[in-house]
Amino acid sequence: MLIGVLALQGAFREHVEMLRRLSVQTREVRKPAELIGVDALIIPGGESTTMGKIGRANGLYEAIRALAQAGRPIWGTCAGLILLAHDIGPEPPHLDLMDITVKRNAFGRQVASFEADLDVPALAELGGDAGSRPFHAIFIRAPLIAAVGAGVETLARLPDGTIVAARMRNLLATSFHPELTQDTRLHALFLTTCQT
Repeated sequence: MLIGVLALQGAFREHVEMLRRLSVQTREVRKPAELIGVDALIIPGGESTTMGKIGRANGLYEAIRALAQAGRPIWGTCAGLILLAHDIGPEPPHLDLMDITVKRNAFGRQVASFEADLDVPALAELGGDAGSRPFHAIFIRAPLIAAVGAGVETLARLPDGTIVAARMRNLLATSFHPELTQDTRLHALFLTTCQT
């Protein structure tokens, strides 16, 4: 299995390290040709506007859309979630792959960053006690998922009901940064979609 990690900007190195901890081969992706042969792609957190400009300019958007249309799994974390979304407010969408509406920087500036323990029942798919323990999530200038389409499964919410993780077919989106924790369970869950 070969997992690509979009490496234009942001927390890509941390995702690569998490995948290595799970003994998975990785490739940093900066241009369309580097997507050839990958089984899945992770789009990390960072600056969605910066990643968007680079992705449009070098043809990565078309290549990522083709990857998704071929059924390859794609996971967007934080800024990556924004890139996947169908509706990001007044701006046009970036990749427009996932039927979700996103509110950017929903929790405020970086000084308003926070952590929360989340119930993620889908982790039970990993077997054992993986679904019985909360996932400690780190939110940094995070977006929230304001609405989901009919084909989208909500995976996690904050205590106030705010949606912070969702899945649609081969697409996964999280508002938070699992790669900044020591918990590999969400990465392992993503890998299960790469094996089906």
